[in-house]
Amino acid sequence: MSQTTVISFFQYQGIKDKWQALGRMGRSPLLGKTIDGLSFWKGFGSGSGNGFSIFPDFSTFGLLTVFNSEEEANKFLNSEVMQAYTASCTKYSHVLMHAIKANGRWSGVEPFLPDAAYAEKNPIAVITRATIKPQLAFKFWRNVPSVSKSMDGHKDLVFSKGIGEWPILMQATFSLWKSGDAMQGYAYKNKKHADMVKKTRELDWYAEELFARFYPFEFRGNLIQAV
Repeated sequence: MSQTTVISFFQYQGIKDKWQALGRMGRSPLLGKTIDGLSFWKGFGSGSGNGFSIFPDFSTFGLLTVFNSEEEANKFLNSEVMQAYTASCTKYSHVLMHAIKANGRWSGVEPFLPDAAYAEKNPIAVITRATIKPQLAFKFWRNVPSVSKSMDGHKDLVFSKGIGEWPILMQATFSLWKSGDAMQGYAYKNKKHADMVKKTRELDWYAEELFARFYPFEFRGNLIQAV
């Protein structure tokens, strides 16, 4: 058995379908269900533009699920619960992943169990998540635009999106890169990103944070390009 993390994105058109998708944020089809092997899950809204914005994007929503095995993840992706998300969407993608490295906590727990090896030439996915201290939210969001713009057009970035459990204060990012080398190059050589990391340490603006790397081994759907 190998823990399998699935991050899913769904795009909707029309007021009715967008409204229903927003409703699933507040009352997910997962609530009250017994789902085999499910150890952790979160539903997300997303930011407008490239996603790293304080203003919401009501057309794109996300779902993160963590299962004890690939078999249980596959069973869920073919279930009626998942059909509630995909039935009315125009595009969707599921990215199935094994954790390589994870530091920090999410809602007080450590959801990811790393068991995959890091390889510089393999594709890599990154999830960062933080609860922002309310008194520091303004400073945080004032710095986000410059960092997000530094990702635009990066030749080795396949997909990125800013997502959140709760507006303003509970935020996460997902990014997918062609290789570990490319991700490392951006993370450690891009000045805007380095400055943001430095300010994070200096200002201590997170009440809780998590950083995780994954090996994405399977792609389904038509929203995210397979690497």
